[in-house]
Amino acid sequence: MSAYVYDLSQGNKDLKDLLGGKGANLAEMHNMGIPVPPTFTITTEACREYLTTGSEPASLAAEIDEHVTSLEQAAGKKLGDAQDPLLLSVRSGAKFSMPGMMETVLNIGLNDASVEGLAAQSDNPRFAYDSYRRLLQMFGKTVLDLDGDLFEDVLDEAKLSRGVASDTDLDVNDFKAIVARFKGIIAEQTGRDFPQDPREQLLAAVRAVFNSWNSERAILYRKRENIPAELGTAVNVCTMVFGNLGSKSGTGVAFTRDPASGAQGVYGDYLENAQGEDVVAGIRNTIPLLDLETIDKAAYDELMSIMSTLETHYKDLCDIEFTVQEGKLWMLQTRVGKRTAAAAFVIACQLIDEGIIDEAEALRRVDGDMLAQLMFPRFDPTAPKTKIAKGMNASPGAATGRMVFDSHEAVDLSVNGHKVILVRRETNPDDLGGMIAAQGILTSRGGKTSHAAVVARGMGKTCVCGAEELDIDVKNRTMKLPDGRMMRAGDIVSIDGTTGEVFEGEVPVVAPPVVQYFEGTLSEEEVAADDLVRSVARIMAAADKFRRLGVRANADNAEDSARARRFGASGVGLCRTEHMFLGTRRSLVERLILADTPDGRTAALEALLPLQRGDFIEIFEAMDGLPVTVRLLDPPLHEFLPDITEITARVAVAEKVGGGASEEDKTLLAAVERLHEQNPMLGLRGVRLGLSIKGLFTMQARAICEAAAERIKAGGDPRPEIMVPLVGDYHELQIMKDAIRRVEREVSEETGVDLTQIPVGTMIELPRAALTAGEIAESAEFFSFGTNDLTQTTWGFSRDDVEAEFFSNYLERGIFKVSPFESLDVDGVGRLVKIAAEEGRKARPELHLGVCGEHGGDPASVHFFDKVGLDYVSCSPFRVPVARLEAGRAAVEDASGSDTR
Repeated sequence: MSAYVYDLSQGNKDLKDLLGGKGANLAEMHNMGIPVPPTFTITTEACREYLTTGSEPASLAAEIDEHVTSLEQAAGKKLGDAQDPLLLSVRSGAKFSMPGMMETVLNIGLNDASVEGLAAQSDNPRFAYDSYRRLLQMFGKTVLDLDGDLFEDVLDEAKLSRGVASDTDLDVNDFKAIVARFKGIIAEQTGRDFPQDPREQLLAAVRAVFNSWNSERAILYRKRENIPAELGTAVNVCTMVFGNLGSKSGTGVAFTRDPASGAQGVYGDYLENAQGEDVVAGIRNTIPLLDLETIDKAAYDELMSIMSTLETHYKDLCDIEFTVQEGKLWMLQTRVGKRTAAAAFVIACQLIDEGIIDEAEALRRVDGDMLAQLMFPRFDPTAPKTKIAKGMNASPGAATGRMVFDSHEAVDLSVNGHKVILVRRETNPDDLGGMIAAQGILTSRGGKTSHAAVVARGMGKTCVCGAEELDIDVKNRTMKLPDGRMMRAGDIVSIDGTTGEVFEGEVPVVAPPVVQYFEGTLSEEEVAADDLVRSVARIMAAADKFRRLGVRANADNAEDSARARRFGASGVGLCRTEHMFLGTRRSLVERLILADTPDGRTAALEALLPLQRGDFIEIFEAMDGLPVTVRLLDPPLHEFLPDITEITARVAVAEKVGGGASEEDKTLLAAVERLHEQNPMLGLRGVRLGLSIKGLFTMQARAICEAAAERIKAGGDPRPEIMVPLVGDYHELQIMKDAIRRVEREVSEETGVDLTQIPVGTMIELPRAALTAGEIAESAEFFSFGTNDLTQTTWGFSRDDVEAEFFSNYLERGIFKVSPFESLDVDGVGRLVKIAAEEGRKARPELHLGVCGEHGGDPASVHFFDKVGLDYVSCSPFRVPVARLEAGRAAVEDASGSDTR
């Protein structure tokens, strides 16, 4: 077995780490007896050594020569032979499909001599010189890194001078002239002629694939998709088969199901007399794959049979590239196809019904990020719209933004907070940055399998392709409408990736059907009639059946609580009482802060008590029968007072021009200065407030108890839990717990309702609390991990102050793979959570454990919380379905020992 090069018989689909996805799947098809052109694969190990040392392994060139000889023997042709040349393609192929990787180089082996041999053997000089110009163009752009527009401009000039619209309308003399000009561009731009030695061409292309692993766009894509940088890419060297030999030849891309909607049927694009790059680049508009049946029924029937075989074998939607060479079908690639979020849910349920997968596997096929995409708004069908064009509905969704015609501009505007639509004739891998930054992508060329469509679906971006009615001029940054009007960069456009429609201006949006389902506004008949909603409902039922982890919501009022309940929350995991002190109530908090006597403080607290009680009554009613964890006041008091700069300026101006500041403003300024802290996050807040301001926490506890008593008397079933924030020591919690218990007894006596069993616990948000959790658990009846603050205190930085300052730098340097505020830092913060959970339960086996930081709605974090044995996660109401789904997936992962993420 070769160390660095494998032939097809040595591989299979399970060797993706070594052979990349493309090479492994080509080998699998070969082993299944499916027609694949003779191919060999250079392993990812060779790439990693090249990237580490700066040169390919010493034995690689000899191994490549050995395998080229095998291809020559199989084809009965010699590479670069002047009479009958063997030609090769070179393609990248990482373990994961990466749109940012190097584009294919076709027709390696052509030179000034062999092009004549190809012309003679094919009896088609036009085809031969078209193939040569493709090699020069691809080699120049991809291997030599020249500006692709240099070559495109020559092609455009040739078509313009002949008065034709397509490359297929150019003749052999046109292509001979184009070849000469392309060779001149390469010589002028690089200082050397295009290499005539086929093996030099091949090795240069192989090195270009290796180098492309660390290209800017590949790195960008890896970061977005969390693909490990150390994987490297394989290289596939394949015997050329030709779809551009005339009307009996062609090339296409097919899907075994619709990757946009999941619907079953024949989906894909086909181009007669073309090579594969013509399809995926979107340079020529394709015809539907179904039309191949009338063009070449034998090839069509064989393709349908192979597609069925592959889908059964891979047990999933398959994405297939193929070429028909003079009636002979060749398979060039297959893989489990990228799909939209909607298609993922629909297909998973279809495969359950077909007996191909079970419910557990269906859960592995979808994830929380996909579900979140389905909850994004869509265009209001009743709103007035000005439709300007219709193209292919390539990737669903609704997107509105400023038109930009350049990827760099898209990135710049997005960074500055603008929503943009990237508008191009067709996209290519260089546009990846702009596609990520844009709300949606609009092209005038290409179909559902073009680069724009495939990448957009993979990223969950809205995309409309092939809107031929639009004349897009990228250089002048204009878009001419069918009625002759002109739209320019900066104008607002709206695109509907579900219908393919394009609208002028901004179109209002409404909640999509999936959100309506969660809200409970759809009837059973409406759910049953909608494939997507029905599939989401089915997957959610499976997730709820499998999951061990409870899901609560962070909700501070009755409205949010009710919505969380509709979305499937099993309670409120965090009710932040500070939100009840804002707005018109702020003045009452000011009175509390400014009170300089016990009587004044008592009066302020008594004014706040009925307002707090009323809030809790509404929340307990909305969550009747379900737990509600109420966090006592947490933020520092200065947050309820005017900004120090504002009040200082107000007093200063009044003193200078207004005859003196009011006593109220002077008192406020004194209070602001007294409470001002250099680092409020680590100052007088949380339990420290309860210990420092007599009566504050007991007032809140009384409001909770009185509200619970009122709901019980009304026939309700309130289940409050009282959480003391920012505890770092057992004694802090015990003092507050004793005070809360006294209030419970008092209210019980006053109301005749037993309230002495309300659980009292704490929020674990300090490293010391996590490390002394065993001691704290002797007093706490539950822990709720406040992972936002725990992240800040563990890392030693304030989120508000540092996130915009250096996080981007840390992400670029690989210090962070993702912001620790987006996804839990498992190694640091996660370890503290694990220690606290273990030591807390050791001290108190019945200790209830939850998490109420934003990480409770993050898919990856949910898996960790399930693994360490927490009882529930809590997140915003809108994220509750996502957390429910991921909790189910986490249970499936735990049962199988696999990682579903």
